[in-house]
Amino acid sequence: MPVEDPHRVVCHLDRLLEARGMTLTALSEEVGVSLVNLSVLKNNRAKAVRFATLTAICSALDCSVGDLFSVASVPE
Repeated sequence: MPVEDPHRVVCHLDRLLEARGMTLTALSEEVGVSLVNLSVLKNNRAKAVRFATLTAICSALDCSVGDLFSVASVPE
């Protein structure tokens, strides 16, 4: 199966931050990832994410990877 461009992975970082009353800046400071890189992820422009980054984000937000990401359905 060829790699899709653009991908259909959707990041729900904005929703998780809002639910926890946390800012992107606070998350950046807690996990040690730049605000710019978290913004790229939050706005669905990331092409890759390190497992260490995912682990840190999930730990800080007390969530699972499945809470952070979903795969959008294929448009018909």
